[in-house]
Amino acid sequence: MNASIDSPTTAPALTPAFSICVYCGSRPGHSPEFAVMAAAVGTWIGQHQGQLVYGGGHNGLMGIMADAALAAGARVIGVIPKALVEKEWAHTGCTELHIVEDMHERKRIMAEHVDAFLALPGGIGTMEEFFEVWTWRQLGYHDKPVGLLNMDGFYDSLLTFLHSAVKSGFMSDWQMQLIRTDDKVESLLQALVQTSVPVSVPAPSAL
Repeated sequence: MNASIDSPTTAPALTPAFSICVYCGSRPGHSPEFAVMAAAVGTWIGQHQGQLVYGGGHNGLMGIMADAALAAGARVIGVIPKALVEKEWAHTGCTELHIVEDMHERKRIMAEHVDAFLALPGGIGTMEEFFEVWTWRQLGYHDKPVGLLNMDGFYDSLLTFLHSAVKSGFMSDWQMQLIRTDDKVESLLQALVQTSVPVSVPAPSAL
């Protein structure tokens, strides 16, 4: 099943300048700055005639970002499993809302229709999605840039762990170079949209 609900709320560009998949929390977080950041991401995408592809929810940072993107004129594509629609978590104001059977189909569709990936602050769902597209990049399944928005040091502990994994021999420096990290919304989005990751992936035998 891949149902689709089309409900345009603005007049987005017929051909977006770019399409970016953003992963983020379905909760707002304790600090109001998280909401400000999510809104800034959505606004930037709309102001630059882009398309936002995300998990299709209306809660937390997801909904804040989608609302801001729509208000700024972006085309917003939500992809959400049927089970979450039944819990009334879907954002019915998306330009397009695609209802799929499960999480695997959701992630596949989201990945196929974008030029870049970005993870904002979030929980284990956000982390799972971020690590999956990073792993796919490492394995050569795609060559799209992957970004991590480290607002106010939110991901400092994660990055410390990853560098520790490199130091301990479980990862390589080139794998870290496959992701872009920044604490500024605009500079990170510009880097993801305008460039690709300048790192060649070793042959499978070297992974």
